[in-house]
Amino acid sequence: MLTHDSKTTVVRQSDLDRAFLGTTAPARVLVVDDDPTTEELLTAIGEKEGYEIVIVDDGRKAYRILRSDANFVAAVFNMTMPNLIGLDLVRYMKTEKRLMRIPVIIVAGDTGLQRISESFAAGALAFLPKPFTKEKLALTLRLAQISQASRKRADVRPRKLAA
Repeated sequence: MLTHDSKTTVVRQSDLDRAFLGTTAPARVLVVDDDPTTEELLTAIGEKEGYEIVIVDDGRKAYRILRSDANFVAAVFNMTMPNLIGLDLVRYMKTEKRLMRIPVIIVAGDTGLQRISESFAAGALAFLPKPFTKEKLALTLRLAQISQASRKRADVRPRKLAA
């Protein structure tokens, strides 16, 4: 909310997003990581930025969630997880029209060029090497949300009809 006192005016990023992107409820982010420390960090940063964080510690569980729920503004996947790796989840999402709109951020401790290029080739929007700063994650989440909003607008643009 907008707060105002005699000297300062403060507008939170989540309020701006709701105003400009038309969201009313907190935007949901799916976080899939088997490292409790990373999960806690992602949750703390996400909630501070005004997102509702849905945490899963296993790739297969994330797959099950995505099969029934596509209401996420972004997904953050660890590159390596039990049962199903992040890249396989991204590839699956790119085969389902209802999931294609969800921008994916890959986080990984291995920052080799091969890993980064595999992430983008699979369809990830961004790659964040571990350790990452709060600022980098917050900026990347905003980028993902803006990316999704622009994709939605592109889907509803009027199309020319053939004469």
